Amino acid sequence: MAEERKGAVTMRGNPMTLVGPEIKPGQKAPDFTLVGKGLQPATLEQFKGKVKIITTVPSLDTPVCDAETRRFNQEAAKLPGDVQILSISMDLPFAQARWCGAAGVDKVTPLSDYRAAEFGQKYGVLIKELHLLARTVFVVDKNDKVTYAEYVKEVAEHPNYEAALEAARKAAGA
Repeated sequence: MAEERKGAVTMRGNPMTLVGPEIKPGQKAPDFTLVGKGLQPATLEQFKGKVKIITTVPSLDTPVCDAETRRFNQEAAKLPGDVQILSISMDLPFAQARWCGAAGVDKVTPLSDYRAAEFGQKYGVLIKELHLLARTVFVVDKNDKVTYAEYVKEVAEHPNYEAALEAARKAAGA
């Protein structure tokens, strides 16, 4: 049975339970298998040697998630070339592709955790009550070590963009 952290986050003020451990800087990033473009599996291994900004959002089809993903897409142009931004949600890959196309998001890689919520449980971001992912940002360096982690306390609020981007630049040696 996976660890449960009751009240770890709130959704519009209501306490929610996160399933899985809290990931902290200094830890090795847990491996994962997600579903990417064309229903192809996507793993941590595929992004080896890159600095990864990994964001999790409840759904790209909600205002804050939409704004957050667009913002990271804009910021990507200012980051070193070896920084990869991943946006993970429970949205189906078809919906993610449609949203990215409509939003003009082309520098963020959307990945889906809809099959088994494996990422959600390994990174402690699965909201038990909703079967959605909480809003988090992880920065993982080229050696797959977590250098930054933010679990946004109120899921309906934005993450600290500046801190995450600064951590990514630092991990990239820029």
